[in-house]
Amino acid sequence: MEDTYFAKSFEDDLVLKTLKGKRKVAFQSMKEILDTGLIKPNTRSFGREMRLSTTILSGRYLKTYRPQGLIFKTKSRPNYILPFDLVLLSKAKRIIVQYYKIKNNLHLFYNHDLIDGFQKFVFKSFPAMVRTYPAPSLVWVAVQKFRRKNGYPSLTKQKHRLVEYNEAVFTKPIRITPVAIFGYRKNAKRLARMYGLPHFRTAKLFYQRCRE
Repeated sequence: MEDTYFAKSFEDDLVLKTLKGKRKVAFQSMKEILDTGLIKPNTRSFGREMRLSTTILSGRYLKTYRPQGLIFKTKSRPNYILPFDLVLLSKAKRIIVQYYKIKNNLHLFYNHDLIDGFQKFVFKSFPAMVRTYPAPSLVWVAVQKFRRKNGYPSLTKQKHRLVEYNEAVFTKPIRITPVAIFGYRKNAKRLARMYGLPHFRTAKLFYQRCRE
């Protein structure tokens, strides 16, 4: 997928975290990734295997999970693609959008199983996903219907941002070619300068620029 741009979101300190028991601990910093050219799976939740969740940038998907991160290319192919944040398929009566509200209790919010039949939203490739759901608005309608059919409450408009980015999932470490760093904080701009990479305030601005 040499012509595909992936975005990996990072926390404010530009460090990926993982759960160790009930505690969130540092896992891999962006600096370590830039030094080694390798990103490792860091997330385990909803009964799934350890995974690395990224977003494929396109004209339809220009937002990211967090406001800072790394844009890269890779020759590895994602194991599967989801048209939204996986949390929307969880057996949870309450879904919280704002990460800062759950970051200290991730073990509680990520301990749910997935709703039976969730596989209908799992795709082998990005083109296959886009053929089925050519716009996030269609995904929103479909996942609302799916959750209600299975006895879960409708999602509020606040949750719509969770369908505005996709999840391209890798289950093994991947070799990458860094392309750019995005984020409005000074540490993102400083790290980009240190490694000679372009810096953009958002992933959307990067994608629009590279398509000019």
